[in-house]
Amino acid sequence: MTDATAPADTSANPKDDSQQVAKSIVAKGLVKTYGAKTVVKGIDLEVHTGEVVGLLGPNGAGKTTTFYMIAGLVESTKGNVILNGRDVAYLKIHRRARLGIGYLAQEPSVFKKLTVWQNVQAVAETIPFTRKERKEVIERQLNDLGLLSLAKQKAYTLSGGERRRLEIARCLVTQPDFLLMDEPFAGVDPINVSEVQRIVLGLKDRGIGILITDHNVRDTLSITDRAYIVNKGEILASGDRHFLVNDPQSRKIYLGENFNM
Repeated sequence: MTDATAPADTSANPKDDSQQVAKSIVAKGLVKTYGAKTVVKGIDLEVHTGEVVGLLGPNGAGKTTTFYMIAGLVESTKGNVILNGRDVAYLKIHRRARLGIGYLAQEPSVFKKLTVWQNVQAVAETIPFTRKERKEVIERQLNDLGLLSLAKQKAYTLSGGERRRLEIARCLVTQPDFLLMDEPFAGVDPINVSEVQRIVLGLKDRGIGILITDHNVRDTLSITDRAYIVNKGEILASGDRHFLVNDPQSRKIYLGENFNM
């Protein structure tokens, strides 16, 4: 494996300034076996608050399975998922969410017949907010994502980009430390890709750690601080985009010899 990953700044934008607690997701030795076939073979990776990290690789490489093991959608055969010092590998996705891991699914997850406001409210009502706090949180997320003017609009009338922003708003209501984004550029027209990228970078500036897996390599690499490329169930290479774009192994096996940014 080739690796040009610099040590991450684990103190970036912590939520508790008084304690300066470093927050991170650290996957150690993740293995997934289906019968006699091992599709993930001991993967290690890290995501810290205040950074955007990509998880990339060819189809069938094991990246999606790795992503799902970190999110809690797939149970690992071996290995650990350490969230802020606690092993959560045995926890289901909803319990990880309560501890600070948000998950943005690739598939549409909005309630089409509800309004934009009601969609966010449905998530907010699962959290022990007061009525005033709930209203403030919903307004803030909709405003931050440019959806407040659409609050009374039914979700089925939204464009692809607006729907994706609504899905992100729903994730952020839980106030996660980390957001795992599964194909965030899927189903989004080219004009709105840059808008999703702007949102991701804004979340980074707010101190949220982002892990993205997406088939749109150029769109993903352009906003990542660093990325991991998975091949045949193992990390092929890791580093910032400048390193990966110029890494011979990454170009040969995944990016292609003519890839450029």
